[in-house]
Amino acid sequence: MKAERLDLRHAVNAISDVIQNRPMPLREFDQIYMKAGDMVMQSEYIARRFDGKDLLFVGDGDAISLCIAYLRQRKVFSYGPKRIQLVDFDERIVHAVERFADKEGLSDVITARLYNCIDAFPDDLMGQFDAFYTNPPWGASNDGESVKVFAERGIEGLRGDGEGVIVIADDPKLDWARRVLKATQTFTADMGFFVQEMQSQVHLYHLDDAPELRSCNLFIRSEPGRAPVAKSYQLHGARLENFYGREQKLHVRYVREKGRVDYGKAPSETYEIEYLEKT
Repeated sequence: MKAERLDLRHAVNAISDVIQNRPMPLREFDQIYMKAGDMVMQSEYIARRFDGKDLLFVGDGDAISLCIAYLRQRKVFSYGPKRIQLVDFDERIVHAVERFADKEGLSDVITARLYNCIDAFPDDLMGQFDAFYTNPPWGASNDGESVKVFAERGIEGLRGDGEGVIVIADDPKLDWARRVLKATQTFTADMGFFVQEMQSQVHLYHLDDAPELRSCNLFIRSEPGRAPVAKSYQLHGARLENFYGREQKLHVRYVREKGRVDYGKAPSETYEIEYLEKT
């Protein structure tokens, strides 16, 4: 499908609505958010690539899933997935999507569910999607095992003939990034997929200690005749080690939301009002 000419002001303004709704990132869980300009380009491309598809998001701190649904509704572009299902272990993200979708009339297009990839993939979601999207923890400290886990959950959600996009670090100067790219491609090949396309170094992030580190879109597609995954299993053993960084074992089941959060408004704990003197 041919890309449409975007009204960038309209697109960025719509993206800013989603960003205002998005919870603050938790760095200890590798929640590092993509920059707004790249979010616009990523949302348009993924919407076009998976037009008319049932699309599964395995984690989505960036809120690309919500951007796709919202930008299409705002007529920034006219194409996009038929259905979007997000699964995430962060209840703040799940509720933010649900509230925004309800407010903007998107609940028939996008839904969100609390799920941690440590658990077996939900039975009712197994084999229900045409494609998946994941931007997982990048696996610098576990040789890409965390990337493999998120990709595996995405693959478990696919019908027999399916495809996916894995967003991971892409820097030829970093040995760990090259090792993770190789490990990811080897793993997905063993799962019955081949690399269909790689868009190299296309995204930047709000990452203080590595502001120039970029990520790629790694598109994979199933081999002909591939059967859906029949059964999913809970993670255990070495696959849990260094999941979110060195000595950061996967031991948290969910991030829970505390109370009602009004995203886009400053928490009262972060400011104090000083009044004019009475005259």
